[in-house]
Amino acid sequence: MDAKLVNPFIDAFISVMPQLGFPTPKRTKVYLQNKTISSFGVVVTIGFTQQIRGSVVYNMNEDTAKFIASTMMMGMPIAEFDAMAQSAIAEMSNMLAATSATNLTALELSVDISTPSLTVGKGEKLKISDSQFLTVEMDLGGHKVDIAVAVDRNL
Repeated sequence: MDAKLVNPFIDAFISVMPQLGFPTPKRTKVYLQNKTISSFGVVVTIGFTQQIRGSVVYNMNEDTAKFIASTMMMGMPIAEFDAMAQSAIAEMSNMLAATSATNLTALELSVDISTPSLTVGKGEKLKISDSQFLTVEMDLGGHKVDIAVAVDRNL
């Protein structure tokens, strides 16, 4: 894995989330994982193709997902993680993917992004890579979001 390919995704999270009304996210931990992740409850997967290939996964628990959805909906209380809350998370993911793609373009890499795929279910194992990948744990106002970056240059 090329470490230079991780920063565009982390930079996107750090720049986009305050624009949506969140405090500036802080990186709390960085670690390697092997092939799979275990869902904290809500997972969004975005695929990347062209000059890079792979996926980026945002992994959070349901309380964090409801906090994000509520903040995006101007503080509207979210009692359950329903279709509207899921739509807010998907929209946030679209913004993060677009900003990440723009950041990758600044590295002179051409990319296409897939529509975000949302998975709900705690403890589910999801294969996101055939090898090791880097995960960056971010603190978003006391809420944890893991960003798993499993992308490589497409040779």
